[in-house]
Amino acid sequence: MSESPKPPKSLLRAAGRAIADFSMIHHGDRLLLGLSGGKDSLSLLHLLRHFQRHAPIEFQLAAVTVDPQIEGYHPEALKPYLAALGVPYFYESHPLAELAAEHMEHDSFCAFCSRMKRGIMYRVAREQGCNVLVLGQHLDDLAESFLMSAFRGGRLKTMKAHYLNDAGDIRVIRPLVYARERQTAAFATEAGLPVVPDSCPACFSMPTEREHTKGLLAAEEARNPGLFKSLLSAMRPLMSQGLEAALAVCPSDDGQRARA
Repeated sequence: MSESPKPPKSLLRAAGRAIADFSMIHHGDRLLLGLSGGKDSLSLLHLLRHFQRHAPIEFQLAAVTVDPQIEGYHPEALKPYLAALGVPYFYESHPLAELAAEHMEHDSFCAFCSRMKRGIMYRVAREQGCNVLVLGQHLDDLAESFLMSAFRGGRLKTMKAHYLNDAGDIRVIRPLVYARERQTAAFATEAGLPVVPDSCPACFSMPTEREHTKGLLAAEEARNPGLFKSLLSAMRPLMSQGLEAALAVCPSDDGQRARA
């Protein structure tokens, strides 16, 4: 079994604080990590392995990759990497582009693909007895979603940090909600993680609304270095939505939770 590279302290602190603040991981949890092969999900893989070794509770970790069979995306290299780490790994290959052409109506391809992937990950979680699905979105992703929702939809909304799925049987957590994209990018580079290029090439084929929003945030942050701290304060109530329902189904662990 290969050793995991140790994440930097700043990234460990960010993830550990989010896990504690939102009560994400409890004793006896069986986690399934959605692993695209991008810098964020690979960084999260090694963060979770670190917490497995050092947290005061026990939890299990597995990973799943959904291959949408899109030209330019080749996550097969993750198979030997996860095998070397000794992490249980499930590889699901489905022609999502073909399914989109047949069944997609008013959604964008990205929205259709995301919904299909989530359904596949839920199925794998149920089949493997996992009660927690772990996703790799970070603070930059949440800020972009927040602005896009306000600008385009007229709603105050962003991704939730910890919530219960609609079926009520799987909790969904995002341990990177306090981490910046530049932190995962730096760790992935320094540790030589096997990042799969363009983990969603369909989205890279043309400029997207998210890319435009990312540019707006970068320009504003150059003028206001405290931008993301302010955005985090504004988004925190939105991030906490659904937390009470999620905690109601958490296993009893005598108040202990995973911490860095």
